[in-house]
Amino acid sequence: MRVTARAFLTAIALLIWAGPPTLAQQTDFLSNREYQICLSLAVRTPEEGFEHSLRWHDAGGGEAALHCSAIALINLGHYEEAAARLEKLALGMTEETPPNVVAEILAHAAIAWQQAGNLDKALEVQNGALELSPNNPDILTDRAVTYFSRAEYWEAIDDLNQALFLAPGSAPIHALRASAYRYVDALDLAMEDANRALTLEPDNPEGLLERGIIHRLQGNAAAARRDWLTLIRLHEGRPAAEDAKRNLELLDLQVDDVAGPE
Repeated sequence: MRVTARAFLTAIALLIWAGPPTLAQQTDFLSNREYQICLSLAVRTPEEGFEHSLRWHDAGGGEAALHCSAIALINLGHYEEAAARLEKLALGMTEETPPNVVAEILAHAAIAWQQAGNLDKALEVQNGALELSPNNPDILTDRAVTYFSRAEYWEAIDDLNQALFLAPGSAPIHALRASAYRYVDALDLAMEDANRALTLEPDNPEGLLERGIIHRLQGNAAAARRDWLTLIRLHEGRPAAEDAKRNLELLDLQVDDVAGPE
């Protein structure tokens, strides 16, 4: 009943896409309001967002419009094209651009490379982003997801340790570290992190999914079922809820095997 890092990647990606309004304030993007409008379209209706970004760029939208178009491409599934555009945008910024702004755009490019399945490229870009912004917990978490996807769990844990030092109140990071600890068979530490995530955010979907998996591995099927049913009730349709459904199906199959034929 193992799960991949896909649910965590999706959750983290959604958090990342919520970040650019701050990016707009830090640079001379034309209008923070216009940027938010374009980004909202890029996420919710990406085809419309892409067309909007092109019109805005023709009207002088500059780097903000280019960034918005890349986000739209990600949401359209054109990950490699989006990643290449984001890298080009980051590398083409002026020396006056704050390093942390360039790092954030590189981080977005790395997420696109992750989605494209090019983990080597994602890691390379994340290393570059962290050279520019070494104390950014979001980028550290992104790189941890890349390590996780490469089955390099201890490297992921190292990055998550540093991310939690910088952002100790993050439930998603605790949930991800719980998963990493589970993959190295440190179930007690995994349970501590899952419980911490749910103390910080009682409805955290990744925390509920992970704690249920740990309960199952520890032989407590009833507790696992409770966490997964709660997750499905609260977050129907989200990736973590779909993973919970699959885990429940496997749990029921195991129970039937133990019970034997009637």
